Amino acid sequence: MNHGGASAEKASSGDMGAMDHGDMQMQGGSAPADARDPHAYSGGYTLEDGPYALPGPRQLRLADEHNFASVMFNTLEHGLSKGDGTTAYDAQAWFGRDYNRFVLKAEGEVANGKIEDSRTEALWSRSIATHWDAQAGARIDHGTGPDRGWLAFGVQGLAPYWFEVDAAAYVGNGGRTALRLGAEYELLLTQRLILQPSAEVNIYGKDDLARGIGRGFSNAAAGLRLRYEISRQFAPYVGVERTALFGKTADIARSEGASTGGTRWVAGVRFWF
Repeated sequence: MNHGGASAEKASSGDMGAMDHGDMQMQGGSAPADARDPHAYSGGYTLEDGPYALPGPRQLRLADEHNFASVMFNTLEHGLSKGDGTTAYDAQAWFGRDYNRFVLKAEGEVANGKIEDSRTEALWSRSIATHWDAQAGARIDHGTGPDRGWLAFGVQGLAPYWFEVDAAAYVGNGGRTALRLGAEYELLLTQRLILQPSAEVNIYGKDDLARGIGRGFSNAAAGLRLRYEISRQFAPYVGVERTALFGKTADIARSEGASTGGTRWVAGVRFWF
């Protein structure tokens, strides 16, 4: 083999080590004397003055400086259980910016033209982390029995593995307390056909016989809905939901001759704007 090339490379390497680099100009030094001032790119004009300035307050605003609004009906459905029909809704609306918003939540059931049970919350929502908001405000329960008012504190957001979580604690007069936990998940069968399981539980710290509520683990609901998104903003769906009462709440229902659980077949629409 001819190793002459290797010897040449070695010699060349040695020659480079002996080179004088003193006259080389390295980057990162001072700018030339005639270089343009990077802060003068606008020619002296600002957003408030100059020949192209618009009258009134500053016109340019970033995305998080604008107020936006949205209304979403996660469920608006009619359900059948043992021949009896009910209409149920679960909606949320908000107005504000990325970090601070006013949020209105409403959930309830209507049967025979009357509200059987409803929960309405008016909340201030503040972003505290990526995909998570802290919320505080007031809740009003209406329907069976006397109305109840609560102070509400909770969080809402997107948990790992894409679970949508809504959790809140409530404090009412007379030492009443409550805890509500809800979660749902969207499983994309196709880009438009989506299977959505959901679950919700309610826990109360004190008996409320006037509203048929017992202390402890009170009730739970689990549902499975299959929707088809005609557009991203409008999707009809069908599904099934199972509800059950537990503990003292179930005992109260039995003493009144009421059911402690049931299965509803539902059909409805999900939409937002």
